[in-house]
Amino acid sequence: MSATLRPSPISATVDFDAQGVQHGFLKLPISVDESAWGAVMIPITVVANGEGPTALLTGGNHGDEYEGITSLLKLASTLEAKDVRGRVIIVPMMNTPAAEAGKRTSPLDGGNLNRSFPGDPNGGVTSQIADYFNRVLVPMCDVALDLHSGGRTLDIVPFAAAHRLDDLAQENASLAGAVAFGAPYAMMMFELDATKLYDTAVESQGKTFVTTELGGGGTSTPESLAITERGVRNFLLHYGLLKTGLIEGEIEKPTEPMIYVDMPDASCYVQSEHSGLLELTVSLGDTVEKGEVIARVYDMTRTGAAPVEYRAQRDGILIARRFPAKVGMGDTIAVVAEVVESLERAGSLSAPKLAE
Repeated sequence: MSATLRPSPISATVDFDAQGVQHGFLKLPISVDESAWGAVMIPITVVANGEGPTALLTGGNHGDEYEGITSLLKLASTLEAKDVRGRVIIVPMMNTPAAEAGKRTSPLDGGNLNRSFPGDPNGGVTSQIADYFNRVLVPMCDVALDLHSGGRTLDIVPFAAAHRLDDLAQENASLAGAVAFGAPYAMMMFELDATKLYDTAVESQGKTFVTTELGGGGTSTPESLAITERGVRNFLLHYGLLKTGLIEGEIEKPTEPMIYVDMPDASCYVQSEHSGLLELTVSLGDTVEKGEVIARVYDMTRTGAAPVEYRAQRDGILIARRFPAKVGMGDTIAVVAEVVESLERAGSLSAPKLAE
C-alpha cells in the first residue's frame, strides 16, 4: 500500500452529520463485463438524534452469515430517531457482493473482507471496502459491534466476544459490552491470525469493539435471530445510545446462567490433517476433557480402514464445530474453550472479573 493514500473511491449518499433517519448507499465504482460504468451499492442507514456517542453496527462481513444481516436489516427499517441518543450507523452487509452471492468471499475478486484490513484505496473491490471502513467509518464511531456467525462451514454456540488488548481499560470496556450483549456465552477470544481482521483495525484506533458468533450452517433460526436482536438492543442500551424512556428500556437478561469462556491459545482449535468424512462424537455445548476423542475422520477412498481419531487438547466446552460432514486437510473441525465462570443468573447482570 502506498505511503500517501488517495481519498477513498467510495462515496456516501447519506449525510453523516444530519439529524433524523437516512437510508442510502455507499457507492463503489466498478467496471465489469455486465456493467461497464457500474457501482457496488452497499446499503447503509444513519439514525441520529442530538448529542451522544456513535455506534457502528455491521453484519455481512462474510456474506453467508445471516443472523447479523437479517437482524440489522430489521433494525434499519424500525429504529426511529426519537429513540436514539447520539448516532447509530447501520451497515447490514459490509461485503455486499459476497452477501448477494451467498458466499463467504466476494465473487468480484475472491476477497475475504475480514482478512483485508486496513485495506487499500488502490486495491481490488474488497480492499477498497476495507479501506473505507478503516479511514472513514471507524474514526466516526465510539463503539462498534460486528455480527458474525459460522456461515456455511461452521456451527457455533451463540457468544459475544472481546480480545486481549494492551490497553486494559479498552479491553475491559469491550468485555463489559460482550457481557451486556446477553448471549448464552461471553468469550475472551483468541484469533489464529488477527493481523488483517476488521476487529484489529477497530481496536487499533482505540475504539470499544465487540464481535459475535451466533450460530451457523449458512442459515438462521428463530432462536438465533432472537438472541441477535436482543443482543444488538442490549449493546445500544449498555453504551447509552437508546433513551431509557423506551418501552422495556432495560437490558434484557438471559433466564439461564451466562457462561464466561476463554480461548487462551491455539490449542483450542482442532484442525484436520486428513481428508474424508467427519464424525463428531460430542455436541455443541458439551463438556469435554483433555485427551477425549471428539471426532473421527473416515477415509472415503476405501473400506476397511480405521478412522483417524482427533482428541481435545484441553478441558472445556465444545463451542464450535465444522458443519459439513465432508472435511479436508487443514479444516477446523472443533474448537474447545475453557470455562472461567458462570456470570449471570436471573435478576443479576455482572461482568466477569476484569483485568487490573
